[in-house]
Amino acid sequence: MARVIGGMGTSHVPGVGSAIDNAKTHEDYWQKLFAGFEPLRAWHRDNVPDVNIIVFNDHATSYSLDSYSTFTVGVGEEFKPADEGWGPRAVPVVQGHPEFAWHLVEHLMAEDFDMAVAGSLDVDHGLTVPLSIAYDQPDAWPAPVIPVCVNVIQHPLPTALRCYRLGQAIGRAVARFDINLKVGIWGTGGLSHQLGGERAGVVNPDFDKQFLDNLVSDPLANTKFSHTDFIREAGSEGVEMIMWNVMRGALGDTVKEVYRLYHIPVSATAYGAIILEIG
Repeated sequence: MARVIGGMGTSHVPGVGSAIDNAKTHEDYWQKLFAGFEPLRAWHRDNVPDVNIIVFNDHATSYSLDSYSTFTVGVGEEFKPADEGWGPRAVPVVQGHPEFAWHLVEHLMAEDFDMAVAGSLDVDHGLTVPLSIAYDQPDAWPAPVIPVCVNVIQHPLPTALRCYRLGQAIGRAVARFDINLKVGIWGTGGLSHQLGGERAGVVNPDFDKQFLDNLVSDPLANTKFSHTDFIREAGSEGVEMIMWNVMRGALGDTVKEVYRLYHIPVSATAYGAIILEIG
């Protein structure tokens, strides 16, 4: 049977991808952050799964604001890097796993999650930057990916609790797949940041660190935050943190923290990462 071997939460700041793509990672601004990636990348080198489920959000790149599903599963053979206005990133095409993806869709629908299905989906920095954070610049990504896109752009949004329950349902669906696969699951986005308006540039380390602590010891506490709580405490884009709840829900009741990284600033964002193993 398939099994989840671990999870990662990571911010998906586009500037991180730009620093990698333009060989700026050793500049003073970026050096400390990328040094912090080394233990994270070492864990990924030692724990390459057969497939990664990556929970991300599209930034109005493949979706338009007049047609935006709450939850979408990518079931295609491959997913190309999206053109976000300055050309697609020069990163490998993301290979999919249609058989496993359709299995997830069928089981999630059976648990009353109305999943949209995308056979064709270009993926923006929300998905490709986490891949670069984990795997740097390979000729090909080391594992296929099932993209799970969550709407955190166009209201109404799913609640933090709904995202956690989706993760629990994904965990059950993985366990019911009758092919022996090692599965990783990633939640992306956040942490606290706001890109526009009077509070542009706001970050909240206390809230961010409490959220990270809760992922380990009290994940249900993170399901009690309303959208207003996230916006008030973590900025308008901080609501992306609900996607980390999907990752955490899939891991079950008890986890072990393997690594944590928190760094300010990263392009006006509070960057965070955490790696969790089951047990």
